[in-house]
Amino acid sequence: MYVSNIPLVLIWLWFALRSRRLFFFTAVNPVIETGGAWGESKYHILQRIPAKHLPKTAFIPKGADFEEIKVKFQQADLSYPVIAKPNIGERGLLVKKIKDEHELAEYAAKNNMDFLIQEFVSLPLELAVMHHRFPGETKGKVTSICIKETLKITGDGRSTIRQLMEAKPRAKLQIQRFEVENTAILNEIPAPGKTLELEPIGNHCRGTMFLNGNPHIDEAIHRIFNEVAAQMENIHYGRFDMKCTSIEDLRNGKGFLVMEYNGIGAEPAHIYDPEYPLLKKYADVYRHWKIIYEIAKIQRKRSIPSMSISEAMESLKKYAAYKKSLEV
Repeated sequence: MYVSNIPLVLIWLWFALRSRRLFFFTAVNPVIETGGAWGESKYHILQRIPAKHLPKTAFIPKGADFEEIKVKFQQADLSYPVIAKPNIGERGLLVKKIKDEHELAEYAAKNNMDFLIQEFVSLPLELAVMHHRFPGETKGKVTSICIKETLKITGDGRSTIRQLMEAKPRAKLQIQRFEVENTAILNEIPAPGKTLELEPIGNHCRGTMFLNGNPHIDEAIHRIFNEVAAQMENIHYGRFDMKCTSIEDLRNGKGFLVMEYNGIGAEPAHIYDPEYPLLKKYADVYRHWKIIYEIAKIQRKRSIPSMSISEAMESLKKYAAYKKSLEV
């Protein structure tokens, strides 16, 4: 992993040299902490997305007692199952599907942090859509669509879920986690032909396969995300992590909900398609960093500052301490 990321560091440093600002990217989304590179509040960002495209969400402050949590749960008109996740986090950190009040109480007691309780969105198609627009412009572009296939297995009537997972390289890597989090399910024998979704959360580290959906990008897709992004003032670059009923419905501006929006730290996730050529992966990353650089250059002309090295180091230090506290 470290070797594969060396070109990415070089790309960042190249654009940092050109901009004469190591953390030039922090000016791209002025209303998001660090531009969305680290330490940003998910809830703060969600409040800038049109409400009709958001799932029901409750913000739970650190230290809230469970009675307060239940009140906020009711006020948000939530019902089980729900998703609980840190307000500040990344790559599926401490994200969990909660099926009842007992599990929610356990999650709250175990995790001493601000967190969100979000409606579990059961729409069938999960996407990660990169979009940008240059400051001062109303129209932008979608530059990446990733289709997420969550971890699933299909029963044969004889094999246990453990055996079926062992037979699939991607699923096999998740067995150790299941032994800790969901041991009982490993011994179940699914009926022949029955497909089970083992992990509903669409993160790479949880076994989800990322596929290239870029052929779906067209003028209708650009138009829909331009309409949404136009209402997100002072946010110019990022990725919509969302679910929808279908690509066609999405083109028509209906049947989709945005679970999260990630800023500068977001990647064009289509590059993780196993069939996508390696050189094209790096070329696409370069292309997206060039967009970030161009936006930051415009922001500089508009007197929007980027973080200094000392400011960024202090912010990174606080974020590292926060992440370490979540491991306790």
